[in-house]
Amino acid sequence: MISFFPDLNVWIALSVAGHCHSKDAWRWMALLPRDFRFIFSRYTQIGMLRLLTNEAVMGKETLTMRGAWRVYDQWLEDPRVEFYPEPRGIEAALRTITEPFAGKHAYKWVGDCYLLAYAKHSQATLVTFDRTLVAFAEKQGHSAITPS
Repeated sequence: MISFFPDLNVWIALSVAGHCHSKDAWRWMALLPRDFRFIFSRYTQIGMLRLLTNEAVMGKETLTMRGAWRVYDQWLEDPRVEFYPEPRGIEAALRTITEPFAGKHAYKWVGDCYLLAYAKHSQATLVTFDRTLVAFAEKQGHSAITPS
């Protein structure tokens, strides 16, 4: 079975029809083999709940927390979608992946590095619309793709 670990921009694109990447995300998903798996982590779960309830992100489509949980629960009803708890040993991987930023201010990269560490330990391909993150992942020897 092929496992994919979508980051927040992909989960939101798949969850919100009006999102600028929604059509690309669904078109890509339709091309996947039948035996794929999408993984949620606590990080992507919380992020999705946060973004779906954020008026600055969602505008007129802003959801209540109850509505955001419903979106998440609908994803989990799909047999191809699973929640994975945090893998053991992820902290060591996170420390290694953040090493290129050791002497820098890296506020944005901390989350991205966590996604890479999580994907690696879950033996999943990171899926993101962030081409810079895909390039960084490949440079680090990790599997990452963009769904477009």
